[in-house]
Amino acid sequence: MRIATYNVAWFDLLFDDNGRPLADGSWAALRDVTRAQQFEAAGHVFRRLQADAIMVIEAPGTTGRRSTAKALATFAETFELRSHAVLVGFPGDPQQQIALLYDPDRLHARHAPRGSPTGKKGSRVAPRFDGVFRIDLDLDGQPDMVTWAKPPLEVAARSAGGRAFRMIGVHAKSKAPHGARTEAEIMRQSIENRRKQLAQCVWLRERIDAHLDAAESLIVLGDLNDGPGLDEYEKLFNRSGVEIVLGEDRRVPMFDPHAHMVMSRRFGVMPATARFAMPPDGHHLSALLDYIMVSPDLMARRPAWRIWHPFDDPECFRDADLRSALLAASDHFPLTLDIEL
Repeated sequence: MRIATYNVAWFDLLFDDNGRPLADGSWAALRDVTRAQQFEAAGHVFRRLQADAIMVIEAPGTTGRRSTAKALATFAETFELRSHAVLVGFPGDPQQQIALLYDPDRLHARHAPRGSPTGKKGSRVAPRFDGVFRIDLDLDGQPDMVTWAKPPLEVAARSAGGRAFRMIGVHAKSKAPHGARTEAEIMRQSIENRRKQLAQCVWLRERIDAHLDAAESLIVLGDLNDGPGLDEYEKLFNRSGVEIVLGEDRRVPMFDPHAHMVMSRRFGVMPATARFAMPPDGHHLSALLDYIMVSPDLMARRPAWRIWHPFDDPECFRDADLRSALLAASDHFPLTLDIEL
């Protein structure tokens, strides 16, 4: 079985309120790419992935007028994707949703959230992901109230072969200081965003521990907006959000080979799942932001990871059409896991 995670940047802007494609000559949110080019490129990539399940990060949003499920179903039909069934969890950011596209002949999936709902006062024990988590972020003795703009999607899955497992699709808070202008504002907002991102990772890790304690097979996948050694503010908090979610200090850790490579090496060539054009000159910054973490029991089922990077993956680089599509579809690249389930 092939399971993928793919952050399609500003996917929402490629659809109208009725879930119909806006594949025209207007500029997309990506640099020097039209909406038609991004739409076709995304379709090309999804087709080439041939995944049985794709955790779509930044899927089209759901509001009173718009529907994530309708937009993704139209997308799957347009490109004749085998993975055409859509699963959506708690609504989040009106322009970004986490959703699962999957092949119903290969997989049965349902939204199965854990934890208790909360009111505005929140809970100190990891609540349901649409709730409020009370945690003291700045160690001032006063609890901070943490929420998810994009609540993780919790999936109870069963393969056609009868193997039951759980998946959690994640899009953690961005640490980028959007809107900050002065150096003081950038520092303050960067630290604040990192605190919130780390709190979300603590919340997620508590949920992971509950699944592992129940001896459930678990896959955690998506965009954590973080990686070991990614920025200087990590030194203030001793560790990254990725390290918290992996839980190497816990009784049962999760595993992702790319995260392990970065944590063990720190220098030399590193894996990357995202490529951003940076102002003012447009030079590109590469980063490892996307992960597929598996529980220890799944390590015995011959897992194989692949980052579909247009330059670092030899097959992607040799295929000019795929390489171009990967660059035009998103500033993130897909990550797949092939595993016997």
